[in-house]
Amino acid sequence: MIVGPTAVGKTALSIELAQKFNGEVINADSMQVYQGLDIGTAKVTVEEAQGIKHHLLDICALDDAYSVARFQVDARQKIDEIIARGKLPIIVGGTGLYVQSLIYDYQLGKKESDVQLGIRKKYEDFEREYGKQALWDMLKERDPLAADTIHLNNVRKVIRALEVFEVTGKSILAPEKEPEKLYDDYLIGLSTERGLLYERINQRVYQMLDQGLLEEAKGLLETHPESPGALGIGYQEFKPYFAGHLSLESVIENIQLHSRRYAKRQLTWFRNRMAPHWFDLVQEPDQVKQIEIAVENWLKGEEIDE
Repeated sequence: MIVGPTAVGKTALSIELAQKFNGEVINADSMQVYQGLDIGTAKVTVEEAQGIKHHLLDICALDDAYSVARFQVDARQKIDEIIARGKLPIIVGGTGLYVQSLIYDYQLGKKESDVQLGIRKKYEDFEREYGKQALWDMLKERDPLAADTIHLNNVRKVIRALEVFEVTGKSILAPEKEPEKLYDDYLIGLSTERGLLYERINQRVYQMLDQGLLEEAKGLLETHPESPGALGIGYQEFKPYFAGHLSLESVIENIQLHSRRYAKRQLTWFRNRMAPHWFDLVQEPDQVKQIEIAVENWLKGEEIDE
């Protein structure tokens, strides 16, 4: 598995490892499942894929709501199919909750019966009176783990997380028992020096604009403004621009800012909740050789020397 923030080379590494170890790639990015969201999600292109088979890309219509629970089922099925073909599954993405729910036997969606309508109404009334930012701030204070994974615009999920916390006293992401690990995996984490990472993120936004991000966002917000994809970074920032309230320059700055903040949250998630073998291919591209040796040793069942 290959994880890490945006703009650190996950896609390129996945292709290289897939070629070397007869692999197929499974997407673990929550936005790349949506059809038509190609530029803003940095979806792998046909040229970049170099013939390597990719799974769980473009599987979801824009008006559909994909979930962690659905990913868990879909990705495990793909893993079984890839292994049955005698190939190596390579999971690639930056959505930490997707990756974690895949490796471990998290039982998702079990608490709905605990939720009382009165509690839900209380938070709905609060949001109507004080707004979604205040509601999200409340979640951040009570359940920062959930707040890090739920966008403030997704009021329904914010309320759901607050309900669960009030009823159970635990995070909506906290398992009822310690989850069992289901797979023998080798987890690669890619990152680089913070200033350099932010510089690369800023530059990537300009590259996306050159590739047609503005037109992609316009099409999405005109045809599917309520889509979960419309809440994604690189799309939602354009809403005030198309309404005539914000300049394109300000939109670009907002996308860059939100992307940098998201990258920081991604790194925090993987460092605190998982234990990747970290590499920096931005400053030390020759580390690819170390990764290949480590993966080869892992496949042989040998001890990996860190």
